[in-house]
Amino acid sequence: MMTFGRVMRSAARGVAMLIALAFIVGPARADEPIEIFDAHMHYNWEPKPHYSVDEVLALFKKHRVTGILATSRPNTGTHALMDAKPQGLQVVPFIRPYRVRADIQTWFGDPFIFDLVQEEFKRGYYRGIGEFHISGKAAENEWVKKTVDFAVEHDLYLHAHADDVAVEILMRHNPRARIIWAHTGFGLSTDRVSEMLSKYPKLWGELSYRGGIVDGSGKLTAEWRALFERYPDRFLLGSDTWISERWQSYGDIIAGYRAWLAQLPPKIAVQIANGNAKALFGSER
Repeated sequence: MMTFGRVMRSAARGVAMLIALAFIVGPARADEPIEIFDAHMHYNWEPKPHYSVDEVLALFKKHRVTGILATSRPNTGTHALMDAKPQGLQVVPFIRPYRVRADIQTWFGDPFIFDLVQEEFKRGYYRGIGEFHISGKAAENEWVKKTVDFAVEHDLYLHAHADDVAVEILMRHNPRARIIWAHTGFGLSTDRVSEMLSKYPKLWGELSYRGGIVDGSGKLTAEWRALFERYPDRFLLGSDTWISERWQSYGDIIAGYRAWLAQLPPKIAVQIANGNAKALFGSER
């Protein structure tokens, strides 16, 4: 039989272990929404922004968004977010190969854009290139290949708004490329998405505007549940604030993600919500 003193010492050790564990895993807050990393965010300055830097940073804080993949058209908006050095927000800047909206249709055939990418890179803080738009065999263009090779050479990710044909061409340009697939093919079948993820280990699917994840009642569909369970480390979330209306509905967009994340096993939900982005980008440089 244990003496009273031994019981107390044993209890004290148990309390100490619980305190240590709390420091490791952090405090449990059942009322705190799951942390979100927004891996598709545009703070465009063309046309003139409708929201100030302080306003967008307040939105992130309000909705517990603790990381952003930051891009803008032109890159001035990204510069402003980097200059703000916001506390509690990891800003991961990507070079946008656009000056004005019309560049979306022509960037891949414009050598000046490649010069722009190289010049922006000299700022020393960029982690990727994109989001850029490319479709089908247009991805075979020499300036696209130069961009892919530049990204690989400088350890940059590519953020591609592309169909599956273009993604495959980007990967053929340089098998070492790392691609974040904006919208994960929109309405592409889950079988084809699964095939792409299996074939290309350095491909991650970003889920803004992605159809089919939930049914009409907001329930996670069986095919997407299976895909998330098979590839829990390959998906990212994004708001895609390409127009001001997306900023106006920012809270609804993030709440929509949390609604279906809550239907997944907690470990997988955390991976998709923020863990995968943190694994890709680590801490800020």
